[in-house]
Amino acid sequence: MHDERMISFMFDTNLTKHLAELSKINFTDDEIAVISNEMSEIISLMDTVTEYNIDETFASADPVQFSDLRKDEIKDSFPREEILKNAKGKSDTCFKVPKVV
Repeated sequence: MHDERMISFMFDTNLTKHLAELSKINFTDDEIAVISNEMSEIISLMDTVTEYNIDETFASADPVQFSDLRKDEIKDSFPREEILKNAKGKSDTCFKVPKVV
């Protein structure tokens, strides 16, 4: 179970202002208060994960056995010419795409 005092201390308006400043985001004081409250609620919700007993789950889970997996077989690839025939831009045997900076 989580401690409400710890949550409100962890995410107060000063921390929200600090994070907003680091992120170079401007908020009004009212927005800071709302965001701080929402973040506290999110952290509180995430703290409920610690209440889940994983021992029972993993004990009853049906793990995947390697014997259940398919064989890794080599298969023929698609013909390169067939794949490239509808390409807007191609260069020899490759797709030609715009440069991204």
